[in-house]
Amino acid sequence: MGPPAMTTFISELVLPEAEELLLRKHGEETYPEEACGFLIGPAPSSGTSPRRVEQIVRAENEKREERTHRFLVNPAQFRRLEQECEAQGKSILGIYHSHPDHPAEPSTFDLEHAWPWYAYVLVGVERGTAVRVNAFELDPEGAGWQPRPIRRPPSSPHNGGTHE
Repeated sequence: MGPPAMTTFISELVLPEAEELLLRKHGEETYPEEACGFLIGPAPSSGTSPRRVEQIVRAENEKREERTHRFLVNPAQFRRLEQECEAQGKSILGIYHSHPDHPAEPSTFDLEHAWPWYAYVLVGVERGTAVRVNAFELDPEGAGWQPRPIRRPPSSPHNGGTHE
């Protein structure tokens, strides 16, 4: 018997190099604490349509304790950003955060606090240097995390940007 097949709800995450560099930089700047933020782009037409990241929006880690291995996004910031995106025809495609001195893999805590549909991008930061970026999606059937393929398109004149 071969490896389990990826379920059909998984969609590709299109993450331009410029936006990936912004994720890595944020993880390095906040080290040894966790960085966190949002992935913004056009709303996908279906659950299996590619999710195209056009913008990275940093969030403040609202967690007051355990910031080296936990993050918390202010719900008011989430709602405000959701409204801004909707007004621009965009969507929050996912959430990113860094794992200082831990692999870019979801933790049990991440699983317990994740929502289906969103892409979760994890940035592994070792000794202050971002070394790995991985993407995951929570299986809506309850089977835990599923890896999400990341495609890095060729560089283009439009490189998105940050919004703080």
